[in-house]
Amino acid sequence: MAVSEALKLRDSGRLVLGLLVNLASSICIVLVNKWIYVQYGFPNMSLTLVHFVMTALGLWLCQALGLFCPKSLRPSRVLLLALSFCGFVVFTNLSLQNNTIGTYQLAKAMTTPVIIGIQTFYYKKTFSTKIKLTLIPITLGVILNSYFDVQFNFLGILFATLGILVTSLYQVWVGAKQHELQVNSMQLLYYQAPMSSAILMFVVPLFEPVTGDGGIFGNWSSTALVMVVFSGIIAFLVNLSIYWIIGNTSPVTYNMFGHFKFCITLLGGYILFKDPLSMNQGLGILCTLCGILFYTHFKLGEKEEEKSKLTQRP
Repeated sequence: MAVSEALKLRDSGRLVLGLLVNLASSICIVLVNKWIYVQYGFPNMSLTLVHFVMTALGLWLCQALGLFCPKSLRPSRVLLLALSFCGFVVFTNLSLQNNTIGTYQLAKAMTTPVIIGIQTFYYKKTFSTKIKLTLIPITLGVILNSYFDVQFNFLGILFATLGILVTSLYQVWVGAKQHELQVNSMQLLYYQAPMSSAILMFVVPLFEPVTGDGGIFGNWSSTALVMVVFSGIIAFLVNLSIYWIIGNTSPVTYNMFGHFKFCITLLGGYILFKDPLSMNQGLGILCTLCGILFYTHFKLGEKEEEKSKLTQRP
């Protein structure tokens, strides 16, 4: 019994640590990336490529240090995940570049309803009516904020919508692939990050300059380069923690935890970048937060019911 309790405590400690790493790195990367776009004008896809390369290098270093043992996988089994990873990061970064941090963060809240839709219709997973009803205030809050955003623009909303769709698919596939291929987060990302880097190397020259003014190999200041490398290191922590959390919980739980992060990120956006906030946007944020809180309350209640049923079984 004591051993069982110790294992539960250890697992809980690891989960809390993983959530804290994801919390800190996710908030930092939004604020650092926004700073890089605003202060230096570094190209979006090129920054994404740096993120992928840094993630691949970080995983290579981890396996060299013996932190995990790579598992042999056929590239075709990971290709779809790599493509969705490219779309996930590119579209979310384009959304960040073309929207206020408030709209960017609230648009990401729509990932939860989309994930629930995908898991319901394609994976035949069931959710209680109470859980489904919490999506109403979340969706309403996002619509309110987006409609009254003083910096509303069609391009920004288009990128945000594409980002929601691709991110939802990516997060569902991350969990599904770990179970399907019987690999852990590091083993899967070890294959997927270099593959995503290779794909993006062919895409970047089609949309952005490679050399010269504004190119990835342009004449950037040492401060700008330090910030870009710093952003890449944070991206490695974000990507690794996303895989680990989804693999150990679920895409919906990860997403709801993500909504908690948006409150802190919003505050940083308004303080650092002076993003305007209208009364109607404030109501939208409050509405979304209410939905998140109700979801958390109902989800915890359902887990307690499941535990009590298991303990009552003979």
